[in-house]
Amino acid sequence: MSRFANLADKTKASPKSQPQPAATGIDDGITASSTSTAPPSSNSRTGRKAIAAYFSPEMSLAMHVCARKYGLSLQELMTEAFDDVLRKYGQSPVGD
Repeated sequence: MSRFANLADKTKASPKSQPQPAATGIDDGITASSTSTAPPSSNSRTGRKAIAAYFSPEMSLAMHVCARKYGLSLQELMTEAFDDVLRKYGQSPVGD
């Protein structure tokens, strides 16, 4: 079973998806700009691009087990794999 199996159910029940109450017209000194702020951006993703692919559950499990076995993150393991593919096809590995 996927560890994200119930994710779709949780997004339906999230409080963010509930309608907001209508404004009453009473000025309480709070402006919309002071109550809504943009979420802080992550510096670890600045200047990076996402690469996504869909794999079988068996491949996903094998990659997670391998990463765990060698004390790597899945991203580190995938970076190593991508570098190996680049070398195989005569390209210079990047290896961030």
